[in-house]
Amino acid sequence: MTHLEQEISTQPDDWAAVAARLPEVAELLPRPGERVATIGCGTSWFMGQAYAVLRESLGQGVTDAFAASEHHLARGYDRVVVITRSGTTTEVIEVVEELRAAGTPHVALVATAGTAVAEAAESVILLSEVDEQSVVQTRFATTVLALLRASLGESLDAAIADAREVLAEGDDTAYAGLVDVEQVSFLGRGWTVGLANEAALKLRESVQFWAEAYPAMEYRHGPISIAAPGRATWAIGEVPDGLAEQVRATGGHFEHRDIDPMAELVRLHRYCVLRAAAAGIDPDQPRNLTRSIILDDAS
Repeated sequence: MTHLEQEISTQPDDWAAVAARLPEVAELLPRPGERVATIGCGTSWFMGQAYAVLRESLGQGVTDAFAASEHHLARGYDRVVVITRSGTTTEVIEVVEELRAAGTPHVALVATAGTAVAEAAESVILLSEVDEQSVVQTRFATTVLALLRASLGESLDAAIADAREVLAEGDDTAYAGLVDVEQVSFLGRGWTVGLANEAALKLRESVQFWAEAYPAMEYRHGPISIAAPGRATWAIGEVPDGLAEQVRATGGHFEHRDIDPMAELVRLHRYCVLRAAAAGIDPDQPRNLTRSIILDDAS
């Protein structure tokens, strides 16, 4: 079993455990009415996107999600949520230094104690129990999102139950129509746009696979032109009326399940393992990637 497989398998229990921790960390997280920004890179940025849209949709305050290298924190925020598994990513360290200098309240969600972000941030929520050996992030990211969803007052019961069912499925029934496709486009609406972005990234990282992601209502504005036999469109969350039929009319496969979107992301994680094995690729060590991006002065 690869590290990725093992780390995927713990997610429902990880979500339940982090939800139980909410009372001890709630005061560090954004409060209703605060103007909030999230900061992250790669997967962490996409988890921030999902949280930002969900928080706003629940009426808890303006929330923006920025890549650490492209933030607009000068707009002014009451609190910033920094998401970083390694705690050593150069761009994130620089943002934390800026936040400290500006006196902006912030909390860092980190998997690794003793790292630069964990030591420098004003407040830290350490999630070392969901740290990972695989370069490809899965359980750290979804556990961060689980905690943030719980902090918004959302129940995780359905997500946990759905994810356990996903993990119990056999590959032969779980991925009919997806096993041999050459390309996948992921679609999301609202807070699941961030999850669609993350799903496409996971396939690119772990399988070196052609995968794209779009807001579902934007798919008909151009991207549907690549839908064809041997390709798939995979929707996470709500599906716009008529879209499934339009995709099927191209000869492409349309994939969707009516389950909690985080559980659907777990299903995508399992699909990554399946496709990596078929391609003879080690998903624990993606091509050209490392656990943390640390830039020197010349970068």
